[in-house]
Amino acid sequence: MIEKGKISALQMGILMYHAILATGILFIPATVFDAAKQDIWLSPIWASPLGFLSIYIAYRLNKFYPNDTIMQYSEHILGTFLGKVLGLVLLLLLFTSVSVMFWQYGEYVVSEFLPHTPKVVIIGMMVILCAFAVHGGLEVLGRLAGLVFPVFFLFFLVIIFLLLPDVEVNRMLPVLENGLMPSLKGSLVLYTWFAQFGIIYFFLPFLTDREKGMKFGMLSVLVVTLTLVVTNIIVILLFGSVTENFNAPFMSASRYISIAEFLSHLESLVMAIWIAGTFIKLCAFYYIVVLGTAQWCNLSDYRSLVLPIGFLVGVFAMQAFLNSAEAAEHFEVVSHGIMDTLVYGLAIPMFLFFVAYIRKTIFKHKGE
Repeated sequence: MIEKGKISALQMGILMYHAILATGILFIPATVFDAAKQDIWLSPIWASPLGFLSIYIAYRLNKFYPNDTIMQYSEHILGTFLGKVLGLVLLLLLFTSVSVMFWQYGEYVVSEFLPHTPKVVIIGMMVILCAFAVHGGLEVLGRLAGLVFPVFFLFFLVIIFLLLPDVEVNRMLPVLENGLMPSLKGSLVLYTWFAQFGIIYFFLPFLTDREKGMKFGMLSVLVVTLTLVVTNIIVILLFGSVTENFNAPFMSASRYISIAEFLSHLESLVMAIWIAGTFIKLCAFYYIVVLGTAQWCNLSDYRSLVLPIGFLVGVFAMQAFLNSAEAAEHFEVVSHGIMDTLVYGLAIPMFLFFVAYIRKTIFKHKGE
């Protein structure tokens, strides 16, 4: 196998938790509020079935081809030529996604905390840092995710607890004032995040306990959903109808924490845990692009591609958008149109699953 390292199903679940939630915890509340208003806390619940379905499809494909990733079994299912074409499409979508993620990271850090630092420095340093982790392999990424998770989750709970004195329940009332439709519309925006759970098709072949793969994948979806629900509830209880005025409401909420004029200005703490989670997310997507490219090219080792692909990602990340306004317009179109994450996270795996199922059923009947 091109990847010699192994991770546990638990490490995979934690890795997926960061891969989905790292950016979502900041930007989802404001993004969803436009459609769902005070019912934003319901939207993650309606969107979560997409995550469960993505995990299920990826797991079933892995049962058919236990030692292969999607780049490999797509050729077994569709044939070499069509499999290569589909693999190329998949790689282009993943490459675009990871480039946009690096742009989002750089744009937010520069706009909120380091306005006098060139964006190329912020993105370049993160690319280099991620390259070291990706070069270490999947086992390194699994251990890093396991190291970051307890700190990330603990600090998240501390921030929530410290915000409780400032919440007002009437800001989220009336619940379902206009029925289920607003919260359902808000869930459409979240498909961009929940469809990303489908990328576990790159991790399942390398589990030490594959029989637990679906269990911890589903558990990861559940924990992400609960985290988003709690985050959205806290945000709406704090800001109410002005939530849409904030680009990252949860970060803004942390600035309101002040206890006895001693414990205040905790946005730096939120920023620290966000960067830690985002680092794991970027590493995960960077890794699957590198691994997928190596498998598509039939290479024996993926490590030689880490720096070249990292350089390309950095260049494309710098050129992704001219400014935040152009990015906002793009994300609005993506959220209401064809989402690339929905294509590579669910549509392509589902298509492969149905073709594989039909082929195996036909061959089984012929064998009988």
